[in-house]
This record gives sequence, structure tokens and C-alpha cells, in this order.
Amino acid sequence: MIRICPSILNANRDNLSNEISRISEQSDLLHLDVMDNKFVPNFTFTFEESRKIIAECPIPVDSHLMIADPDESAYLYARAGSKSVTFHLEASSNPLKTISKIREEGARVGVALKPATPFHQISELMEHLDMVLIMTVEPGFGGQSFMVDMMEKVKQARKEIDAQFLGKIWLQVDGGVSLETIAQAAESGADTFVAGSAVFKSDNPGEMVDSLRSLAVKSQTR
Repeated sequence: MIRICPSILNANRDNLSNEISRISEQSDLLHLDVMDNKFVPNFTFTFEESRKIIAECPIPVDSHLMIADPDESAYLYARAGSKSVTFHLEASSNPLKTISKIREEGARVGVALKPATPFHQISELMEHLDMVLIMTVEPGFGGQSFMVDMMEKVKQARKEIDAQFLGKIWLQVDGGVSLETIAQAAESGADTFVAGSAVFKSDNPGEMVDSLRSLAVKSQTR
């Protein structure tokens, strides 16, 4: 199954409700990038702003926490109503406890890996996860170029997911996903795609979501 999750990082924040309405019928989840200007050199939304977006969003929200204190606050995004909450392995001192706290609030749990973090560092956590996020750019800013060399990590993750977990864990990629790159990511094994600039900088964001999905499906079935 292919899932397309538009990121509002590059949406018009002065009219988010309208921006979200333009993609809600075509999208599986809304990707909410939460940055704190500590873990990454950028700031996006406070928790209160995030909670409002989650509460008002007409489709499920996939909260991606690029924050320095996920062990203390990640579960709050689940409590606020996120369908899925993903935190970065690099920012957590007790990932198993954080995973448990998120799940107790009823959300799916994901762990993200920055480009420099090897996949094997997440191996012992895999049985506790619903999703693995492989970053295909350095986290912090939208509009960056897709890192093709991350496809080996995606392939490694796909092999592990299929062999050990019967394909039940979602494999997400985030960063530089576009009409030019989504096929390669799908062929490498990703099934869940975050797209920001490609969607919200297009003339018709909803149609772009459909086009991205079509390319991913075709690539996955080759």
C-alpha cells in the first residue's frame, strides 16, 4: 500500500486551513513537521500551535518531531490526537520508554534516522515500531535536494521489515520527494512518502498528490 503524506512545512501558514483542504481528499495523512531550533536549526510550531492543527485537521496527522526533548514531550502529540508520532533516535536517551508512552496514548509510533545514522542502530527497536523514517535530506529545512545515497539504507530497512516483520512496519522517506525522485524511493522499498515543496508549490496540490501516488504505485509493482 502506498501512502502520500503532504508536509505543511512549505504551505502558506497564513491560511493553513485552506492549504490543508486542497490536499485532504487525495492524501493519506498530513505530515506535521515540528522543529524547535535546538535539535535542528529551524523553528516551526509550538506545541499549542501543533495541537490546534491536529485538532482541526480533517485527515489523520503524522507528527514528525525534530525536537531535542522527545522523551519528555513526544507522548503529548499522541494525546493531542496525532494518528502517528515519530521522534528522532539521535535525540532520545530512552527510546523504548518514549515508544511505550506514545503507544499508551493510542498513536502509531515511528522512529526517524538522520542521513548519517546507520540503520543498524535501530535494529533492537524494530519489533516495537509501527514505522521507520529514513531522512533523505538533513532535517531542518524544506526544499532540499533528495539524497540518492540514502536508497541503500531504504533497501536495508525494507529487507529487514519483510524478513522479520512480514512487511507490517511502514517505511517512510522524507526530503526531496518529487515527481523526479519518488519512483526511485518506491523501487528501493519505501511505501510512505512525505512531500512538501513538490505538493504545495504546485499549481494544483491535490492533483500533485495523485500524480505522486501513481508514480509510486507503478514503481512498486515493477
